[in-house]
Amino acid sequence: MPKLLEVQEITMQFGGLKAVDRFSMELSQGELVGLIGPNGAGKTTVFNMLTGVYTPTSGDVLFESSSIKGLKPYQISHLGLTRTFQNIRLFKDLSVLDNVLIACDQHIAYGMLASVLKTPFYFKEEMIYQEKALELLKIFRLEHKCQELASALPYGDQRKLEIIRALATDPKMILLDEPAAGMNHAETHDLMKTIVRIRDEFQLTVLLIEHDMKLVMGICERIFVLDHGVTIAVGDPGSIQTNTKVIEAYLGVDES
Repeated sequence: MPKLLEVQEITMQFGGLKAVDRFSMELSQGELVGLIGPNGAGKTTVFNMLTGVYTPTSGDVLFESSSIKGLKPYQISHLGLTRTFQNIRLFKDLSVLDNVLIACDQHIAYGMLASVLKTPFYFKEEMIYQEKALELLKIFRLEHKCQELASALPYGDQRKLEIIRALATDPKMILLDEPAAGMNHAETHDLMKTIVRIRDEFQLTVLLIEHDMKLVMGICERIFVLDHGVTIAVGDPGSIQTNTKVIEAYLGVDES
């Protein structure tokens, strides 16, 4: 499969602190890959560098063979690389449907004049994207809540809405930052199936950060493990589960 993302020894330094040190990764189209590590390992910093929130101190990020280092987050999203956040960032005073429609805006073809004059083309485009938004909500079984305020949704549904909003940008690759955070066992099990489904149906590449090891081991084909900003292991779930460095990073070393 062709390479979609190439991360070339990116480093993020804040003063004297190296949050991430020479991190490298290659992802092919359609892969489902996990990025794990203890708290403070640098996982979200990697996501921030990939999506333009931070510009790497050194190294480069290639998306479809072109460097995206230094681009703004909205420019990277337009190219097809989008993300969710560890802390939910919905428009909580807008409806569930409007949250999804806002994400569709970057692909709308009509201009300001058509919007003001309410031309037939304007209504046609609006209908297309409303249908698309409702179809996405159906995947997560939220279409019946489309007119509710986002703030009124249970926490687990707000998490789902963030993923839906990311999908509405028509990404080629999606970065999921702890998508199961705050979900119960049943919700997490359902989310596992949904992530695989959207990868397959939308032909997406998925990179996820997650602390729920059952989810990670259950759906990821490869796993990268960070500790203190350094990659300590890369492999399939079976090899990661038995890797001594990974076990020590999570459980510590008995020095007695």
